[in-house]
Amino acid sequence: QVQLVESGGGLVQAGASLRLSCAASGRTSSTYTMGWFRQAPGKERGFVAAISWSVGSTYYADSVKGRSTISRDNAKNMVYLQMNSLKPEDTAVYYCATSEFPGAPDRGNLYGYWGQGTQVTVSS
Repeated sequence: QVQLVESGGGLVQAGASLRLSCAASGRTSSTYTMGWFRQAPGKERGFVAAISWSVGSTYYADSVKGRSTISRDNAKNMVYLQMNSLKPEDTAVYYCATSEFPGAPDRGNLYGYWGQGTQVTVSS
């Protein structure tokens, strides 16, 4: 089992920045990829960014590419999502997830463990 706890969400104005954090515990030695997904009201959950745990390769959704940076701290079992130039359309609950298998990192069904989410609200 892997437990994930997100933090760092909040209410900000458009153009601001936020840094989301995800703390992983439990059987983290089997982690292959860690990812961030988000779900806005009335919409399906969508991929935001992912990072391979061992190599550190990063992947981004087009909607956040250039504005966001995903990073990890293997020693602390932490993954971060730095989001800059936030827009109202970034408003969503952001979820951290881990996958123990290789594959397309934007596929939500590849991830077996999910956190409870952290709310990000961007006002215009």
